[in-house]
Amino acid sequence: MIELDNVILSDDVKEKFFVCNIDKCKGACCVEGDLGAPLEESELKILDEIYKDVEPYLSEEGKKAISEQGRYILDDDDDFSTPTIEGKECAYAIYDEKGILKCGIEQAQQDGKIDFKKPISCHLYPVRITKYDEFDALNYDRWDICDDACTLGSELQVPIYKFVKDALIRKYGEAWYNKLVKTIEEEG
Repeated sequence: MIELDNVILSDDVKEKFFVCNIDKCKGACCVEGDLGAPLEESELKILDEIYKDVEPYLSEEGKKAISEQGRYILDDDDDFSTPTIEGKECAYAIYDEKGILKCGIEQAQQDGKIDFKKPISCHLYPVRITKYDEFDALNYDRWDICDDACTLGSELQVPIYKFVKDALIRKYGEAWYNKLVKTIEEEG
């Protein structure tokens, strides 16, 4: 376990390997599971503000789900997440010409329509944050749909903390990330 400021990371984040292999999984993380993508409260206002620019990227089914459920939902555990289409794929997910699920929010950002990349939970995946009063716990969310990503990560020797570098910097800052790398390197 690594403790850095108000963040505790499981050893898996430094020891396990991971590189998304979207050609193999087809974006299964956007469709599998019980709920849509977890959202932080600060992201709710952002979704409200950017929706008009994101909406043209969404599927008709996604737009309908958002129209019926809202731009985000509150689940039974009082956590926010994105709505889903009939309990399956995220309402913000879109299929490309190869049948791969991608993020409509991220596509709008890549096209320069918005500045927001996508929910931090998606950007950080396969790392999940559990928030406590005094700290955030970061854990590797091992899931069989990502077996190909684990294989590719091992082949390329990319540990999870390096795979999610940009997301960790987005969430905690570059200075924090640099301290993380230094801590891991010193531990050997």
